[in-house]
Amino acid sequence: MKNTLDFIKSLNISDDEEIIVGVSGGADSMFLLCVLKNMGLNPVCAHVNHNVRKESIDEYKYLEEYCKKNNIVFEGTEITEHPSSDFENYARMFRYKFFKSLIDKYNSKYLFTAHHGDDLIETILMRITRGSTLNGYSGFAKVTDKGSYQMIRPLVYMTKDEIEKYCIDNNIKYFEDYTNKEDNYTRNRYRHHVLPFLKEENKDVHLKYLFFSESLKDYYDYINRQVYSIIDEIFVDNYLDINKFNNLDEFIKKLVLNEIIRKYYPDDLYFIENTHINEILKVISSDKVNIELVLPRNVKVIKEYDKLYINRDIEDITSYSFEFDNKLSINDITIVKLDEDIDDKSNYVIRLNSSDIKLPLIVRTRQDGDKMEVKNMNGSKKVNDIFIDSKLNKRIRDTYPIVCDSDNNILWLPGLKKSKFDIPIGGKYDIILKCLQGGNENEEEN
Repeated sequence: MKNTLDFIKSLNISDDEEIIVGVSGGADSMFLLCVLKNMGLNPVCAHVNHNVRKESIDEYKYLEEYCKKNNIVFEGTEITEHPSSDFENYARMFRYKFFKSLIDKYNSKYLFTAHHGDDLIETILMRITRGSTLNGYSGFAKVTDKGSYQMIRPLVYMTKDEIEKYCIDNNIKYFEDYTNKEDNYTRNRYRHHVLPFLKEENKDVHLKYLFFSESLKDYYDYINRQVYSIIDEIFVDNYLDINKFNNLDEFIKKLVLNEIIRKYYPDDLYFIENTHINEILKVISSDKVNIELVLPRNVKVIKEYDKLYINRDIEDITSYSFEFDNKLSINDITIVKLDEDIDDKSNYVIRLNSSDIKLPLIVRTRQDGDKMEVKNMNGSKKVNDIFIDSKLNKRIRDTYPIVCDSDNNILWLPGLKKSKFDIPIGGKYDIILKCLQGGNENEEEN
């Protein structure tokens, strides 16, 4: 436990700064919540009721009351929709979207999760068995940089048994999910049948795996810096220069493809396995000059002579809605948040004051009746009419990104029109967005 406490102290978190803590109600997260509170920090308990077990309602109420008694801020939500397949992934995405909303709400720099040493062993073994990338084989890190915040996992120094013993010895109530005792899930089978054997061989095996994880991560980071210098030369404008790629060492080729593919699976990298990378290599080496390969989640790999295009296919998607963070790519349009202002008054840049709108920002497709109050124009105009005036074909109109706030006020049609919410250069604004589009030129706003 000392290593965990020392690690948390090393972060130098101010005692008046809110930190978001993912709390399920199990031993691990209750332990983490109590430790952070006892260290004089200011945790916000973030709980998601998955509505899978009837007990979850009671657990939600207990956590809410527990936080009230212990002067801890409680934030709870629930999952009301249950997809017929892949619920685990749906629930994971739901949780982290909720956590991110709290990061924004409290302007926090940290999200703490209760992943411990046993979890790390299971993750590494599962990825080795299934196949992964060099980075994937390292499992997860103590600290993961998520751009606007850091994800912290301080319990990697501890085992599940140590955590449960502490909870029992210190009268920390926690709930047990009976589904964790079943062998229906892959992780549970590793937990029940593989971990006990490893711990018999070495009671501190979790620390050995932590050392392995951190060592592999160091190797990955070093190699990755070299790989990205190569990617910058051979992967431009969303295509890979096959002639330059073929001059690379075979080992470097796979690393280059792994890193390029990563950008299309920012939160779902586990969908990609070695077999997918090998399939891409087959496409590249084929004598055929035109080949198409479809990867999981509709990512398309298209070979056209000496170019290899990689893109997420949204041609068959009729609608989408994404919460915008710092960067989002839709087809050949990329929207990025700038840290510094630039001298650009065109429709490719918009400046916003967060006090005028409701965050988070949403990027979505058009909806029936969409209207926008265009800058420098009286009244509003139908979005569809703006698209028609801009000579966009129907397919592009159906999937063109529209930037709104959380009250569904349309703020910007990237590269086309800005709304009345745009602030002139030199005004009071704290959000600057830029649209990057193939071959765009600075176009004066209308």
